[in-house]
Amino acid sequence: MLHNREPTAIRYPLSIRVLHWTRAVLILGLLACGWFMTGREGGDAVAAFLYPNHKQFGVLVWLLALVHLTLRWRMRSTLPQEPHGLKPWERFLSATVQRLMIALTIATPFFGYAMSSSFSQSDGVPFFFVSHIPEIIPKSDRLFEIFTALHMYSAYLLLACVLLHVSGAVLHRLQDKGGETDVLARML
Repeated sequence: MLHNREPTAIRYPLSIRVLHWTRAVLILGLLACGWFMTGREGGDAVAAFLYPNHKQFGVLVWLLALVHLTLRWRMRSTLPQEPHGLKPWERFLSATVQRLMIALTIATPFFGYAMSSSFSQSDGVPFFFVSHIPEIIPKSDRLFEIFTALHMYSAYLLLACVLLHVSGAVLHRLQDKGGETDVLARML
């Protein structure tokens, strides 16, 4: 028998909040790192250091996104709902941006993995204490070009979503501090 219970939490559970802020820091760092390292000259020592670290932290973000989805699914009946005070367009925009961010935190690292795997001169994708994650994408210059574009554009789209997400949270914080639409308080 299914029960349609009202959420009992005002704030998100600690595990969700910790994952949220950890992923936020990692994603912003990866976006900045990706932008910085791709602007470097070939053979640059800084880029040579950043690329493998960008890859392994990208894998970490992907794994954390899966953990986050699993936790949200398991805790779905107790998570806070959208505030009733949001306008319909705000509800739509909020839900769309949140869903896009979740999808992009899974897709963008996968596209990066596929890009690195398909690159004929790739030295693989390291993951901290594992020297290389198995490559399942065949080496192909054409696939490399496709996954490079997908990785880059999905990263830019993720950045746009993050900016909208942060802007909405800050706007509602300033307009309704401590009120129903002050959603930032739920993640603190």
